Amino acid sequence: MRKVIEYCLVSADGIMLEDPFPFRDHLDDAYLRDRLGLFAACDAMLFGRTTYERLAKRWPPGSEVTRPYTARLNAIRKYVFSSKLETAEWNNAIIVRGDVTAEVTKLKQQDGGDLLILGHGLLGETLLKQRLLDVIDIAIHPVLVSHGRPFFRERQAVKLKLAATRSFSMIVKVTYEPQY
Repeated sequence: MRKVIEYCLVSADGIMLEDPFPFRDHLDDAYLRDRLGLFAACDAMLFGRTTYERLAKRWPPGSEVTRPYTARLNAIRKYVFSSKLETAEWNNAIIVRGDVTAEVTKLKQQDGGDLLILGHGLLGETLLKQRLLDVIDIAIHPVLVSHGRPFFRERQAVKLKLAATRSFSMIVKVTYEPQY
C-alpha cells in the first residue's frame, strides 16, 4: 500500500512557513538533495486548493529550467482536492471532488510510489484526523517568527513515533510516524 507523506517547513517556534523564500539562505546542497530525493521517490502529490493555487502560480510550466526541484514539481502527477476550483492548469493536475477520505483511501490502495502532501493545511489536518497520514517530515528552520499558523492546532492530538532525524548546516529534519 502506498504511504501518504506530509512534508512541512516550520519555524523553530512551531509556525508554518507558507512562504519559505525569505529563508533560502538556510538551504544547503545536502538539504536540497534530500528534498529532491523525497520528491523523486513519490509518484504523485496531493494538494488542497489554496496550496495548489499558490504553488502553480510560483512554478508555472517553463520554470523547470532553473532547478531540478521545480522540474520535478512540474512533472509529477498532482491530485487537487477542491469543490471550488474550476480548472487545474498546472502540468499533470487533476481536480478531485467528493469525499477526501474515500478518494485518498483509493489512491493509497493503487499500485505505485508514495503520495506527497506539502504543508499542514486543511487537507493535511483531514488526513491526520482520518488516520491516512503515514509519515510527517518536518523541516525546522532556524527562525522565530512568533505569529502565523501553528503547525498543530487544537484537537489534533496524536502520538508520534520518531522514525528519523537529519541535520543539515542550518535545518533539522525530523521524521515521525503517527501512531493511531
